[in-house]
Amino acid sequence: MKGYTICYVWFPILFVAFLVESAGAAEGEKDGVYIVYMGAATGSSKNDHAQLLSSVLKRRKNALVQSYVHGISGFAARLSAAEAQSIAKTPGVVSVFRDPVYQLHTTRSWDFLKYGTDVVIDSSPNSDSNSSSGGYDSIIGILDTGISPESESFSGKDLGPIPSRWNGTCVNAHDFCNGKIIGARAYNSPDDDEDGLDNTPRDMIGHGTHVASTAAGTVVPDASYYGLATGTAKGGSPGSRIAMYRVCTRDGCHGSSILAAFSDAIKDGVDILSLSLGSPASFMLDYKEDPIAIGAFHAVENGITVVCSAGNDGPSEETVTNVAPWILTVAATTIDRKFESNVVLDGGKVIKGEAINFANIGTSPIHPLVYGKSAKKTDATESEARNCNPDSMDGEMIKGKIVLCDNDDDSYSFYDKEYEVQSLGGIGLVLVDDKMSGVASNYNEFPLTVISSKDAPGILSYLNSTKNPVATILPSTVVSQYKPAPTIAYFSSRGPSSLSRNILKAKPPDIAAPGVDILAAWMANDTEVTLKGKESPKFNIISGTSMSCPHVSGMAAMVKSQYPSWSPSAIKSAIMSTDVPDGFTCPKESSVDLISNINYPSIAVFNLTGKQSKNITRTLTNVAGDGNSTYSLTIEAPSGLTITVSPTSLQFTKNSQRLSYQVIFTRTVPSLPKDVFGSIIWTNKKLKVRTPFVASSR
Repeated sequence: MKGYTICYVWFPILFVAFLVESAGAAEGEKDGVYIVYMGAATGSSKNDHAQLLSSVLKRRKNALVQSYVHGISGFAARLSAAEAQSIAKTPGVVSVFRDPVYQLHTTRSWDFLKYGTDVVIDSSPNSDSNSSSGGYDSIIGILDTGISPESESFSGKDLGPIPSRWNGTCVNAHDFCNGKIIGARAYNSPDDDEDGLDNTPRDMIGHGTHVASTAAGTVVPDASYYGLATGTAKGGSPGSRIAMYRVCTRDGCHGSSILAAFSDAIKDGVDILSLSLGSPASFMLDYKEDPIAIGAFHAVENGITVVCSAGNDGPSEETVTNVAPWILTVAATTIDRKFESNVVLDGGKVIKGEAINFANIGTSPIHPLVYGKSAKKTDATESEARNCNPDSMDGEMIKGKIVLCDNDDDSYSFYDKEYEVQSLGGIGLVLVDDKMSGVASNYNEFPLTVISSKDAPGILSYLNSTKNPVATILPSTVVSQYKPAPTIAYFSSRGPSSLSRNILKAKPPDIAAPGVDILAAWMANDTEVTLKGKESPKFNIISGTSMSCPHVSGMAAMVKSQYPSWSPSAIKSAIMSTDVPDGFTCPKESSVDLISNINYPSIAVFNLTGKQSKNITRTLTNVAGDGNSTYSLTIEAPSGLTITVSPTSLQFTKNSQRLSYQVIFTRTVPSLPKDVFGSIIWTNKKLKVRTPFVASSR
């Protein structure tokens, strides 16, 4: 089976999750669970689905796995390939496809965004705003691994009554609901009746707890991971309520469960849906066979903003996932905090490294140091040994030493190299890797740090010039105000998308948010992240677009709380196009055939060849609450491209007024070099509204 991915990782720029399995061409002939998608819900019931199923099945018990009746019509069932093909021919069936299995996208952020819990989005909000600035009227639904309700981040203290429009509940979740967590459901996969979860929404992985607290965690002072990243933990919308839909187990996240959660969330009445999961770049599903795209479409159709992680398959182009234009897709950035774990050589020379480790092998450089290549087994290649690949080094030459390893061979992960060094008796590892720059992986007590390739020659020179080289690796310390920041995380998936090429899900996708080294709540009693002799941590530090996604989900909840009548497209546009979540939006449906002319808060123009120009129109709506206001134009155009915008100023005379402008793209060179980027910026005395664009001759 092939896979999908969940993503962790700063609002308005950048953000690890589960991978999704699904049937490839060769697997399409197998029996198994299939999803039968029948479009929007039109009053069909579970009995209707069972009746359709019985029309093609001959005696089979428990064939129906899930039935979707709220907002979405369809079901999941155990079928043979022939039965699936037969149902696909039934009138009213849109598509029939194998049940894919998605995986999670994991690898001081709100303070870095200068975004406090007392933020006021608009000093004079519109009349449709009747809530405070803490997001107290908004409900965030999270599709993930579950939640740990005992965490301080989910305290219901001081919260008012649950919104009367809420229709959900806590199922098989004793003592879960508390005013903060107001909904909790679980969906076991078709084959995991013995996974030990007993259909509970309790988090057994930690990912869902981390995501939920990032989006809507209440304020918790003195939070840290064993003293690292100490500060006040808070979510993006700390007053929002949480509804957890546990769709993932340790085996992944089944599409049939995800669609069931979407259907329940539509019925329950959530405002925002947050999904830190998706498919890998190597396996993209067509929209009509992608449960996330299908579920998100019907959620948006019912007024729910859907925010998804972009994936962790960067930095290559065309790796972004969750690319449907109705989804707000979030990439990952770094923040201005770094975890240093430095290498000290004999003589006091310091090589800067980056990692999270709590090792204590002393601050003096007294431990023998060896290069993996120098410990090569006779039957191993030089490349294998210098990369410290399994079974490539002589254990007698590694035992009791710190090992320097390259990491330019992707055959094995750095965790594989760590295990190999430890198994051979090595006492530390210095890994040379540029891809991991800015991302501090957690190695607990083992002395491991990562240095850049530009610093590696300093260690190699020392090794080659010293008869008995020695070193030590220092435990992690926190460096604040680190620059440059933010930058797009190396792992964050890039665009454009092969599925929606004329929708700008580019570099980054729709938006980017913090997704590197994010501290947030964690499940209790997790031995994998617990230091020896210590109590289990209440918070953990992880990275990925899975982490950036809930940053934007929290921001969307804040906007929804301030402007309850805004549509998902209005909320998406406000977040994408403004420095603060107010001002303009673009909530107008497209009446133009070209997908480039969908009234999207960004512009993508491809196939810009020959002498012909491309014309694009956008419509803006004044929602700033300031009535009469004039916006002036600034164009940031790349070389090789002329951008003409008409008119060059926009004069609004009242709230909710709509004005349009036209953009003409003209090449000034024979061919554009790959993709080029720029922006169209409208500015008044208070606000700056930015529309990014990408253009290409391809």
